[in-house]
Amino acid sequence: MRFVALKSEQQLDMQTLHRARDRAVGERTSLMNQLRAVLLERGVIVPQGRAKLRRWQALDEWIAGFDGEFAAELKRDEAARRLTSIPGVGALNATALVAAIGDAQTFARGRDLAAWLGLVPRQATTGGKPRLLGITKRGSKYLRKMLIQGARAALPTLSRSNTRLGQWLRGLLARAHSNTVVVALAAKMARTVWALLRYGTTFEPRAIAI
Repeated sequence: MRFVALKSEQQLDMQTLHRARDRAVGERTSLMNQLRAVLLERGVIVPQGRAKLRRWQALDEWIAGFDGEFAAELKRDEAARRLTSIPGVGALNATALVAAIGDAQTFARGRDLAAWLGLVPRQATTGGKPRLLGITKRGSKYLRKMLIQGARAALPTLSRSNTRLGQWLRGLLARAHSNTVVVALAAKMARTVWALLRYGTTFEPRAIAI
C-alpha cells in the first residue's frame, strides 16, 4: 500500500482554489450550452466559441481572479516555476501539480507518479500473454485533464522540434492515433514533473545530431 505525505495548509488552500476555479469553468460551460439550446429552439443558431455569447461577465471575472492567484503563487513557489519550463505546463498546471504532489520523494520513480495520475496502460493477460489496454484513469481527474490539455497544446510544436522528444513524437505519430500520442506525451510530462521536483532541476530539451 502506498501512502502519500500529509499536505501543508498552503497545499490544501491551493487545491481549494483549483477546485473552485474548475467549478466556475463548468458552470460557465453549462450556461453556454443551456443558452445555445434555448436560442436553437427559437431558430437562432449561435456559432461555437465563448466569445459569441457574452452573457456571463461575472463568471469570467471570477475565473480571471483565480488565474491571478495562481500567477502570484508561481512567483512565490520556486518548484512551480521550474515546472513551467516543461512545454505545455503553465501556471495553472504547475501550481496544481505542486499542491497535489508535494514531496516528490513519496514516489520512487516517475512511472509511479504517472500511474498515480492514471496515465499508464491497463494490462490484461490471457494465456500468459500481456495485452495493453487504455489508460487506467485512476487518481485525480482534474490533474490528468490538465496534463492532457497541456500535452495537446504542446504536441504540434514539439513534434516539429529537432530534439529527442520531437523525434520520439514523430515516430509515435507515424504509427498511432494522435489522441494516443497526446496521452503518451502527458505520461512523459508526468515523469518529467517527478524528475524536476525530485532533483530540483529544470527541463532542458536535448537536440539530436543532424
